Amino acid sequence: MPTDPLATATAILPLVGGPANVTSVAHCMTRLRLGLADPSRADEEALRALPGVLGVVVADGLYQVVLGPGVVTKVTAAFEGLVAGPTAAAELAARGAALRAERRRRNATPVKAALRRVAAVFVPLIPALIGCGVLAGVNGLLVNAGLLPWLTPALAAVASGFMALIAVFVGHNTAKEFGGTPVLGGAVAAIVVYPGVAKVTAFGVTLAPGQGGVLGALAAALLATYVERACRGRIPDTLDVLLTPTLTVLVAGLATLYGLMYAAGAVSSAIGTAANWLLVTTGAFAGLVLGGLFLPLVMLGLHQALIPIHTTLIEQQGYTVLLPILAMAGAGQVGASLAVYVRLRHDTSLRTTIRSALPAGLLGVGEPLIYGVSLPLGRPFLTACVGGAAGGAFVGFFAMLGDQVGATAIGPSGWALFPLLAGNQGWGTLLAIYAGGLLTGYAVGFAVTYVLGVPDRAAASTASGGPSGDPAPSRSG
Repeated sequence: MPTDPLATATAILPLVGGPANVTSVAHCMTRLRLGLADPSRADEEALRALPGVLGVVVADGLYQVVLGPGVVTKVTAAFEGLVAGPTAAAELAARGAALRAERRRRNATPVKAALRRVAAVFVPLIPALIGCGVLAGVNGLLVNAGLLPWLTPALAAVASGFMALIAVFVGHNTAKEFGGTPVLGGAVAAIVVYPGVAKVTAFGVTLAPGQGGVLGALAAALLATYVERACRGRIPDTLDVLLTPTLTVLVAGLATLYGLMYAAGAVSSAIGTAANWLLVTTGAFAGLVLGGLFLPLVMLGLHQALIPIHTTLIEQQGYTVLLPILAMAGAGQVGASLAVYVRLRHDTSLRTTIRSALPAGLLGVGEPLIYGVSLPLGRPFLTACVGGAAGGAFVGFFAMLGDQVGATAIGPSGWALFPLLAGNQGWGTLLAIYAGGLLTGYAVGFAVTYVLGVPDRAAASTASGGPSGDPAPSRSG
């Protein structure tokens, strides 16, 4: 049954302390992210019990209500409307910004802060990557089947236009994130993909359009931001509107042509070479490690470092070979949750949570199962990682045989990744390998969890009719 966004938002608001306790409202692909003045006023158990709420996470100083893709956008809009009634939007933004800044100073390490800023550059691009990636996959199927030849050139143009100019969007977002003028960041980053750079020669080497890719665009826009900020502090106000943009584009543009594009091009090539070498040479082992460690990386926020790597591989090869392997972590999570469902058959509350969260888990949205099932129990989180490692090893093994399975976009996983599959083999082969990896992750995650992953005290408690819904005393296990 579809969720009523306004009803859900209205039910959530009093459970997080009311409008006066809310300092900021935002959302990502699956979560409503709330800044709360006093987090202790939130009723986490009541929130979890609300229809439509898939889980609750407290991280990075934010209270995060997991609602799922699509739904979260509508609920956030409704929630903002409710909060903005008694509280002016400007006041809410100011209070939220002050509290977020304080929490970041208190909690963020330099590495996490850097990764968060890199993610802020690339995450807004994911919807376009998904849309264009799906269209590219459909177009590839039509071309291979010889169907609709009058339509495929148009589909190719629609699917490829964004990727041809992705450097501009990266530059725009980089300047915006680091305090510069977004359009100046985009203008400098556009140099990377301008066809005229083929006429530029330096150090005896002629540039190629697109050399350096998204990494070059990020570096160019970051440099432009620092140049612009330096100019703002030195140029008189009467000349600022004329000289600052000119000097920003000139200095950062020349540095991009005569330095950054060469350096970023070398790094981008090294990323592509390293990824292919890793899978061809040590595919099964690499898949085991990547699939097994991805859930902990997500928990720590370190998976954000992979976003520019995925984007670089997509830009270079048309697909990222890493995402299908990392997606196996979700398969292990599904298998582990199914084992918990079978073992704890008397725990009606937990089984209800699993039933409601499984569809999202199968489609690659893992937070409800992680925070509602495996992490509170402890051991199932570890055995889910074992299942992910097995699925990753399966996909990696075929990479060693020369069958590369990739994805044309980042973001989706699980079953939702099927339309985005691409690689060096036919779509049937790609589908079979990826599906085999998912089945391996499901099976191993289930088997290991069933045998080793459910704490004896939890099984004993539910078997004897004890309390349900909280079989383990700790969220972290």
